[in-house]
Amino acid sequence: MHVLSVSSLKGGVGKTTVTLGLASAAFARGVRTLVVDLDPQSDVSTGMDIQVAGRLNIADVLANPREKVVRQAITTSGWAKVHPGTIDVLIGSPSAINFDGPHPSVRDVWKLEEALATIEADYDLVLIDCAPSLNALTRTAWAASDRVIVVTEPGLFSVAAADRALRAIEEIRRGLSPRLQPLGVVVNRVRPQSIEHQFRIKELRDMFGPLVLNPQLPERTSLQQAQGAAKPLHVWPGDSAQELAADFDALLDRVMRTGRIPIPGDVASV
Repeated sequence: MHVLSVSSLKGGVGKTTVTLGLASAAFARGVRTLVVDLDPQSDVSTGMDIQVAGRLNIADVLANPREKVVRQAITTSGWAKVHPGTIDVLIGSPSAINFDGPHPSVRDVWKLEEALATIEADYDLVLIDCAPSLNALTRTAWAASDRVIVVTEPGLFSVAAADRALRAIEEIRRGLSPRLQPLGVVVNRVRPQSIEHQFRIKELRDMFGPLVLNPQLPERTSLQQAQGAAKPLHVWPGDSAQELAADFDALLDRVMRTGRIPIPGDVASV
């Protein structure tokens, strides 16, 4: 089971959108996927069409990461009505904010890792939608992760936030979790005709080199439309949606190669 955190230390850059795009690509590919909604805003849970009534959630899991609690906090996404496959959500909750203090104990930091270990046989890929800060929730996510993808957009403050995130990942790798590595930086909401955007992308490449992932994700309304309808991007009609779906397929390829995730139906990879 490969665990990937989707992070940004600046709000509003489309971190949850990238999580949903990768989840849609994984579901379309037949990869057994769990999305952990660790952001107290819980937008991933909404975008994946889940029923929260009568279920436990991420706050319950962080309070008590036993297998019974974990399984009661996981539910099947409404996306599963679209076509067969495993696409589940560990349900988000505004109450997760209670676990987001600035100075978590070592015990608390490892609770999500402990929880995910109980369900390791059930999934090939876990995507964690992180909180947009470097407090306890993000540290908890990174401690449970193999890789982190940092989401940014081509703007001055977002570039600085990406730099802070990569430095923080290295700090966590050295001090807490030696297996943790950055997958790279994905640049979201790009307008190819914008001179400012091209300048900022060059700045990112100069700073981070090959850590800047291809493709960059263009600004598209189709993704917001699919999210608003709580549908996976890969079934949303129109050329714009399908072009963006292909971009997420390419990013997923990178995730799967890095994580050595078996390709469903590929006998050679098993």
